[in-house]
Amino acid sequence: MGDRVIIEQLKKIVGEKGWLSDAEDLAPYLQEWRGSWHGATPVMLMPETTEQVSRILAECNASGTAVVPQGGNTGLCGGAIPDTSGTQVLLSMRRMNRIRSISAENYSMVAEAGCILADLQRAADDIDRTFALSLAAEGSCQIGGNLSTDAGGVNVLRYGTAREQALGLEVVLADGTVLNSLRTLRKDTAGYDLKQLFIGAEGTLGVITAASLRLFPKVRQRGTALLALASAEQAVALLAELRGRLHDQLLAFELISAPAAGLAEKHIQNVRMPFEIAAPWYVLLESALVDDGTEFQDEVMRAFEQGLVTDAAIAKNEAERNGFWHLRHSISEAQKHEGASLKHDVSVPVGVVGQFIDSATLAVERFCPGSRVMAFGHVGDGNVHFNVSQPIDWTAERFYAERAAMAGIVYDVVAEFDGSFSAEHGVGVLKRTTLAHYRSGAEIELMRTIKAALDPRNIMNPGKVL
Repeated sequence: MGDRVIIEQLKKIVGEKGWLSDAEDLAPYLQEWRGSWHGATPVMLMPETTEQVSRILAECNASGTAVVPQGGNTGLCGGAIPDTSGTQVLLSMRRMNRIRSISAENYSMVAEAGCILADLQRAADDIDRTFALSLAAEGSCQIGGNLSTDAGGVNVLRYGTAREQALGLEVVLADGTVLNSLRTLRKDTAGYDLKQLFIGAEGTLGVITAASLRLFPKVRQRGTALLALASAEQAVALLAELRGRLHDQLLAFELISAPAAGLAEKHIQNVRMPFEIAAPWYVLLESALVDDGTEFQDEVMRAFEQGLVTDAAIAKNEAERNGFWHLRHSISEAQKHEGASLKHDVSVPVGVVGQFIDSATLAVERFCPGSRVMAFGHVGDGNVHFNVSQPIDWTAERFYAERAAMAGIVYDVVAEFDGSFSAEHGVGVLKRTTLAHYRSGAEIELMRTIKAALDPRNIMNPGKVL
């Protein structure tokens, strides 16, 4: 692109406070959180209204200018970063951050794409309701990005992914057409469910500008426990037992390996394990309570008596609960202190999570002796963050050189268990060729057909996903 006339026209659409072009100002938005991708852009546009987004896309479509939508820039696959050509316009949703409506009676809210996830949680709490989506980046990630990647998080076990939280969407298509389906209905079978096309599409089919979101009753009391286990397979057995015994009230069931917990305790302030003797695996368990907590404690003790758990610490207050969750949310940050780390966000059927971890660990250690597997994740939905830290005596450069080969080994094991190489982080740039390898030709062709129909000039986040 590089046409100054077009850039000036785009700036006029958003007004003087709606764009950035200074290199220093742009820098934080042109780098992925882990530093794996860097891009360039002549301008970052920050529209305030859907009408402005519509005008931007219409202008860009007419001129063939590529557009890269960006939310909170917390993604891990490079999906919200422009390429290095310096010709792609960055479209930030940060100023579209209004809650348009909220209803306690209808258990719903309508929020713009730039709303911070934690702000939506607080807004729901203020009317005695719950917005259930919850993940580590909730203090900075935006709901538009959450929907565009079909984010998961810690509550999927009970409430589902971001896809299940959406009742309707407002989307601007590549040519500027506004698709408004901000309905708050629980039942609507009138034709195709078009919103599903855009959830998980990572901005390649259109720009989500607002969403109708599902709310739930507030959880009045919850029980939280950190449990020690002898194996990952025992975690799967424990989950199966507790879901029935606790009346399917489980909110979260997080698996943490001993190496991952050890790194968090070593490097992150105020992370402390409550056990005198370390265990190979831990589960962070949280459940809504149907009584004063007696049943929750009884079931934890029963699991101990059955040999499913080797030790247990039940949070006695909010401070202890926060301490357990601080451990869980600190793992990724702690890995940075141990050098290079290769991340694999995968999912397998819940019943084989333990077997998958054992098989993948064996395969990785055979390929790269000395590599350190840091597995953790959401056992309740089969999502494992199978991260691998570099051998202590390797350089980061040497380890990163094995990125593609390591991923192939892990993803082949995933495929053996009929799983997915992308559970909740999306495809972006990182897994684009992986998608073509592990999805059938018919699936890829249908995706390309949809892309061509909605974005024939390929201006929407080109080079991502497909």
